[in-house]
Amino acid sequence: MDLTVFSGTANRPLGEALARTLGRPLGKCHLERFPDGELHVELQEDVRGRNVCIIQPTVPPVGENLLELLLMADACWRGGAARLLAVLPYFGYARHDRRSSPGEALGGRLVADLLERGHFDRLMAVNLHTAALEGCFNMPLEHLDACTMLVEALRPHVGPGSVVVSPDLGAVKLAERYARHLGLPLAIVHKSRVSGSEVNVQGLVGEVRGLRPIIVDDLISTAGTIAATAETVLKEGCADDITVVATHALLVGPAVERLARVPIRRLLSTDSVPHRMELPFKHEVVGLAPLLADAIRRITGSGR
Repeated sequence: MDLTVFSGTANRPLGEALARTLGRPLGKCHLERFPDGELHVELQEDVRGRNVCIIQPTVPPVGENLLELLLMADACWRGGAARLLAVLPYFGYARHDRRSSPGEALGGRLVADLLERGHFDRLMAVNLHTAALEGCFNMPLEHLDACTMLVEALRPHVGPGSVVVSPDLGAVKLAERYARHLGLPLAIVHKSRVSGSEVNVQGLVGEVRGLRPIIVDDLISTAGTIAATAETVLKEGCADDITVVATHALLVGPAVERLARVPIRRLLSTDSVPHRMELPFKHEVVGLAPLLADAIRRITGSGR
Protein backbone atom coordinates (compact mmCIF):
# COMPACT_ATOMS: atom_id res chain seq x y z
CA MET A 1 0.00 0.00 0.00
CA ASP A 2 1.47 3.35 -1.04
CA LEU A 3 2.12 6.28 1.26
CA THR A 4 1.10 9.94 1.16
CA VAL A 5 2.85 12.44 3.46
CA PHE A 6 1.18 15.66 4.59
CA SER A 7 2.71 18.38 6.74
CA GLY A 8 0.92 20.88 8.93
CA THR A 9 2.22 24.41 9.31
CA ALA A 10 3.87 23.97 12.74
CA ASN A 11 7.19 22.83 11.26
CA ARG A 12 6.99 22.84 7.49
CA PRO A 13 10.77 22.48 6.91
CA LEU A 14 10.82 19.20 8.85
CA GLY A 15 7.77 17.98 6.92
CA GLU A 16 9.51 18.74 3.63
CA ALA A 17 12.71 17.01 4.81
CA LEU A 18 10.73 13.93 5.84
CA ALA A 19 9.00 13.71 2.45
CA ARG A 20 12.37 14.02 0.66
CA THR A 21 13.91 11.33 2.84
CA LEU A 22 10.98 9.02 2.09
CA GLY A 23 11.41 9.76 -1.62
CA ARG A 24 7.91 11.17 -2.00
CA PRO A 25 6.45 14.55 -2.87
CA LEU A 26 4.78 16.34 0.01
CA GLY A 27 1.01 15.98 -0.25
CA LYS A 28 -0.92 19.09 -1.25
CA CYS A 29 -3.32 20.46 1.33
CA HIS A 30 -4.90 23.91 1.39
CA LEU A 31 -5.08 25.52 4.81
CA GLU A 32 -6.82 28.86 5.19
CA ARG A 33 -7.82 30.88 8.23
CA PHE A 34 -11.14 32.68 8.00
CA PRO A 35 -11.56 36.24 9.40
CA ASP A 36 -13.30 34.85 12.50
CA GLY A 37 -10.25 32.68 13.27
CA GLU A 38 -11.68 29.35 12.09
CA LEU A 39 -9.33 27.10 10.12
CA HIS A 40 -10.39 25.65 6.78
CA VAL A 41 -8.62 22.47 5.59
CA GLU A 42 -9.05 20.97 2.13
CA LEU A 43 -7.01 18.12 0.67
CA GLN A 44 -5.76 18.51 -2.88
CA GLU A 45 -4.66 14.88 -3.14
CA ASP A 46 -6.61 11.64 -3.60
CA VAL A 47 -5.95 9.57 -0.46
CA ARG A 48 -8.56 6.84 -0.97
CA GLY A 49 -7.16 3.46 0.06
CA ARG A 50 -3.71 4.88 0.92
CA ASN A 51 -1.51 4.99 3.99
CA VAL A 52 -1.38 8.61 5.14
CA CYS A 53 1.23 10.16 7.41
CA ILE A 54 0.60 13.63 8.87
CA ILE A 55 3.56 15.33 10.55
CA GLN A 56 2.72 18.15 12.95
CA PRO A 57 4.62 18.85 16.19
CA THR A 58 2.34 20.45 18.76
CA VAL A 59 4.64 23.38 19.43
CA PRO A 60 3.28 26.77 20.56
CA PRO A 61 0.56 27.72 19.94
CA VAL A 62 -0.18 24.17 21.07
CA GLY A 63 -3.96 24.30 20.84
CA GLU A 64 -3.97 25.77 17.34
CA ASN A 65 -1.47 23.24 16.01
CA LEU A 66 -3.28 20.34 17.63
CA LEU A 67 -6.59 21.43 16.07
CA GLU A 68 -4.92 21.79 12.67
CA LEU A 69 -3.63 18.20 12.96
CA LEU A 70 -7.09 16.91 13.87
CA LEU A 71 -8.77 18.77 11.01
CA MET A 72 -6.22 17.38 8.53
CA ALA A 73 -6.83 13.89 9.91
CA ASP A 74 -10.59 14.30 9.57
CA ALA A 75 -10.18 15.38 5.94
CA CYS A 76 -8.04 12.30 5.23
CA TRP A 77 -10.46 9.95 6.99
CA ARG A 78 -13.44 11.38 5.11
CA GLY A 79 -11.40 11.13 1.91
CA GLY A 80 -11.13 7.37 2.34
CA ALA A 81 -7.58 6.93 3.66
CA ALA A 82 -6.92 3.31 4.65
CA ARG A 83 -4.68 4.08 7.64
CA LEU A 84 -3.65 7.29 9.39
CA LEU A 85 -0.32 7.84 11.16
CA ALA A 86 0.22 10.96 13.30
CA VAL A 87 3.87 12.03 13.59
CA LEU A 88 4.40 14.44 16.48
CA PRO A 89 8.18 15.02 16.76
CA TYR A 90 7.38 17.22 19.75
CA PHE A 91 4.34 16.23 21.82
CA GLY A 92 2.76 19.13 23.70
CA TYR A 93 1.17 18.38 27.09
CA ALA A 94 3.60 15.49 27.69
CA ARG A 95 4.41 17.04 31.08
CA HIS A 96 0.74 16.76 32.09
CA ASP A 97 0.86 13.01 32.79
CA ARG A 98 -0.32 13.21 36.42
CA ARG A 99 -2.25 15.51 38.76
CA SER A 100 -0.58 17.08 41.78
CA SER A 101 -3.84 18.46 43.20
CA PRO A 102 -7.53 17.44 43.00
CA GLY A 103 -8.44 20.54 40.98
CA GLU A 104 -6.01 19.97 38.10
CA ALA A 105 -6.90 18.81 34.60
CA LEU A 106 -5.03 15.80 33.19
CA GLY A 107 -3.87 17.39 29.95
CA GLY A 108 -1.80 14.49 28.66
CA ARG A 109 -4.73 12.09 28.83
CA LEU A 110 -7.11 14.61 27.28
CA VAL A 111 -4.81 15.14 24.28
CA ALA A 112 -4.45 11.37 23.92
CA ASP A 113 -8.25 11.07 23.85
CA LEU A 114 -8.51 13.81 21.22
CA LEU A 115 -5.96 12.07 18.98
CA GLU A 116 -7.84 8.80 19.29
CA ARG A 117 -11.02 10.57 18.26
CA GLY A 118 -9.07 11.87 15.24
CA HIS A 119 -9.22 8.42 13.58
CA PHE A 120 -5.48 7.82 13.83
CA ASP A 121 -4.39 4.18 13.78
CA ARG A 122 -0.96 4.86 15.23
CA LEU A 123 1.02 7.69 16.78
CA MET A 124 4.74 8.47 16.55
CA ALA A 125 6.62 10.76 18.96
CA VAL A 126 10.24 11.55 19.81
CA ASN A 127 11.58 11.57 23.36
CA LEU A 128 8.40 12.17 25.32
CA HIS A 129 9.01 14.12 28.50
CA THR A 130 7.75 11.08 30.39
CA ALA A 131 7.44 7.58 28.96
CA ALA A 132 4.51 7.02 31.33
CA LEU A 133 2.38 9.03 28.90
CA GLU A 134 2.28 5.96 26.67
CA GLY A 135 -0.18 4.46 29.14
CA CYS A 136 -2.69 7.20 28.25
CA PHE A 137 -3.13 5.84 24.73
CA ASN A 138 -5.30 2.98 23.56
CA MET A 139 -3.66 3.13 20.13
CA PRO A 140 -0.09 1.94 19.38
CA LEU A 141 2.55 4.56 20.14
CA GLU A 142 5.93 4.44 18.43
CA HIS A 143 8.24 6.21 20.88
CA LEU A 144 11.46 7.13 19.07
CA ASP A 145 14.75 8.09 20.70
CA ALA A 146 17.03 10.78 19.25
CA CYS A 147 19.76 10.14 21.83
CA THR A 148 22.11 8.24 19.47
CA MET A 149 21.91 10.98 16.84
CA LEU A 150 22.63 13.68 19.41
CA VAL A 151 25.50 11.70 20.92
CA GLU A 152 27.20 11.43 17.54
CA ALA A 153 26.74 15.17 16.92
CA LEU A 154 28.17 15.86 20.38
CA ARG A 155 31.16 13.51 20.12
CA PRO A 156 33.52 15.93 18.29
CA HIS A 157 33.11 18.42 21.16
CA VAL A 158 33.90 15.91 23.92
CA GLY A 159 37.29 15.45 25.54
CA PRO A 160 38.80 13.81 28.63
CA GLY A 161 38.04 16.96 30.61
CA SER A 162 34.27 16.76 30.03
CA VAL A 163 31.53 15.73 32.44
CA VAL A 164 27.86 14.98 31.77
CA VAL A 165 25.49 16.86 34.08
CA SER A 166 21.87 15.90 34.80
CA PRO A 167 19.90 19.05 35.70
CA ASP A 168 17.50 17.13 37.96
CA LEU A 169 16.59 13.63 39.11
CA GLY A 170 14.08 13.26 36.27
CA ALA A 171 16.84 13.48 33.66
CA VAL A 172 19.26 11.10 35.37
CA LYS A 173 18.53 8.06 33.18
CA LEU A 174 18.95 10.14 30.03
CA ALA A 175 22.20 11.67 31.33
CA GLU A 176 23.48 8.21 32.29
CA ARG A 177 23.01 7.07 28.70
CA TYR A 178 25.01 10.02 27.37
CA ALA A 179 27.75 9.41 29.94
CA ARG A 180 27.91 5.72 29.07
CA HIS A 181 28.04 6.29 25.29
CA LEU A 182 30.72 8.98 25.65
CA GLY A 183 32.73 7.33 28.42
CA LEU A 184 32.39 10.34 30.73
CA PRO A 185 31.70 10.83 34.45
CA LEU A 186 28.27 11.97 35.62
CA ALA A 187 27.19 14.73 38.01
CA ILE A 188 23.61 15.28 39.22
CA VAL A 189 21.94 18.50 40.33
CA HIS A 190 19.12 18.29 42.88
CA LYS A 191 16.39 20.86 42.32
CA SER A 192 12.84 21.64 43.35
CA ARG A 193 10.35 23.43 41.11
CA VAL A 194 8.94 26.69 42.48
CA SER A 195 6.63 27.38 39.49
CA GLY A 196 6.30 26.55 35.82
CA SER A 197 9.32 28.74 35.03
CA GLU A 198 11.27 28.98 38.32
CA VAL A 199 13.38 26.33 40.06
CA ASN A 200 15.43 26.13 43.26
CA VAL A 201 18.71 24.19 43.24
CA GLN A 202 19.41 22.28 46.46
CA GLY A 203 22.73 20.59 45.78
CA LEU A 204 25.15 18.83 43.44
CA VAL A 205 26.37 15.23 43.51
CA GLY A 206 29.58 14.56 41.58
CA GLU A 207 32.74 16.42 40.62
CA VAL A 208 32.74 19.27 38.09
CA ARG A 209 35.68 21.40 39.23
CA GLY A 210 37.93 22.23 36.29
CA LEU A 211 35.80 20.14 33.94
CA ARG A 212 33.72 21.15 30.89
CA PRO A 213 30.05 20.45 31.66
CA ILE A 214 27.63 18.90 29.18
CA ILE A 215 24.14 19.59 30.54
CA VAL A 216 21.67 17.04 29.17
CA ASP A 217 17.87 17.24 29.17
CA ASP A 218 15.00 16.22 26.91
CA LEU A 219 13.35 19.64 26.80
CA ILE A 220 14.21 23.33 27.21
CA SER A 221 11.12 25.50 27.67
CA THR A 222 11.77 28.71 29.61
CA ALA A 223 15.33 27.49 30.43
CA GLY A 224 14.92 28.00 34.19
CA THR A 225 16.29 24.53 34.90
CA ILE A 226 19.23 24.80 32.48
CA ALA A 227 20.22 28.30 33.68
CA ALA A 228 20.07 27.25 37.34
CA THR A 229 22.16 24.16 36.56
CA ALA A 230 24.76 26.23 34.72
CA GLU A 231 25.00 28.67 37.64
CA THR A 232 25.41 25.77 40.08
CA VAL A 233 28.28 24.09 38.22
CA LEU A 234 29.98 27.48 37.74
CA LYS A 235 29.87 28.05 41.51
CA GLU A 236 31.45 24.62 41.93
CA GLY A 237 34.41 25.68 39.79
CA CYS A 238 33.71 24.15 36.38
CA ALA A 239 35.42 25.45 33.23
CA ASP A 240 33.75 28.38 31.43
CA ASP A 241 32.86 26.10 28.52
CA ILE A 242 29.33 24.77 28.89
CA THR A 243 27.50 22.65 26.31
CA VAL A 244 23.75 22.08 26.50
CA VAL A 245 22.06 19.15 24.75
CA ALA A 246 18.28 18.81 24.45
CA THR A 247 16.00 16.96 22.06
CA HIS A 248 13.39 19.74 22.05
CA ALA A 249 14.60 23.35 22.28
CA LEU A 250 11.37 25.34 22.61
CA LEU A 251 13.16 28.40 24.03
CA VAL A 252 9.99 30.27 24.99
CA GLY A 253 9.48 33.29 27.27
CA PRO A 254 12.71 34.39 28.99
CA ALA A 255 14.72 31.35 27.79
CA VAL A 256 17.23 33.10 25.54
CA GLU A 257 17.77 35.94 28.03
CA ARG A 258 18.43 33.43 30.82
CA LEU A 259 20.86 31.36 28.76
CA ALA A 260 22.71 34.50 27.64
CA ARG A 261 23.65 35.21 31.26
CA VAL A 262 25.80 32.08 31.59
CA PRO A 263 28.86 31.07 29.51
CA ILE A 264 27.16 28.54 27.25
CA ARG A 265 29.46 27.68 24.36
CA ARG A 266 26.97 25.70 22.27
CA LEU A 267 23.49 24.21 22.19
CA LEU A 268 22.74 20.94 20.42
CA SER A 269 19.12 20.10 19.66
CA THR A 270 16.96 18.45 17.01
CA ASP A 271 14.69 20.15 14.51
CA SER A 272 11.56 18.87 16.26
CA VAL A 273 10.90 22.56 16.95
CA PRO A 274 11.36 25.24 14.25
CA HIS A 275 14.17 27.67 15.10
CA ARG A 276 13.67 31.22 13.86
CA MET A 277 15.83 33.29 16.18
CA GLU A 278 19.47 34.24 16.42
CA LEU A 279 21.07 32.95 19.62
CA PRO A 280 24.02 34.42 21.53
CA PHE A 281 25.86 31.08 21.28
CA LYS A 282 26.42 28.42 18.65
CA HIS A 283 23.38 26.28 17.89
CA GLU A 284 23.84 22.94 16.13
CA VAL A 285 20.64 21.31 14.89
CA VAL A 286 20.32 17.58 14.21
CA GLY A 287 17.71 16.63 11.62
CA LEU A 288 15.08 14.08 12.65
CA ALA A 289 13.96 13.16 9.12
CA PRO A 290 16.13 9.99 8.82
CA LEU A 291 14.96 8.68 12.21
CA LEU A 292 11.30 9.37 11.41
CA ALA A 293 11.53 8.01 7.86
CA ASP A 294 13.10 4.73 8.98
CA ALA A 295 10.32 4.17 11.52
CA ILE A 296 7.61 5.08 8.99
CA ARG A 297 9.01 2.58 6.47
CA ARG A 298 8.94 -0.15 9.09
CA ILE A 299 5.40 0.66 10.17
CA THR A 300 3.84 1.10 6.75
CA GLY A 301 5.99 -1.31 4.72
CA SER A 302 6.65 1.49 2.25
CA GLY A 303 10.13 1.45 0.72
CA ARG A 304 11.77 4.21 -1.27
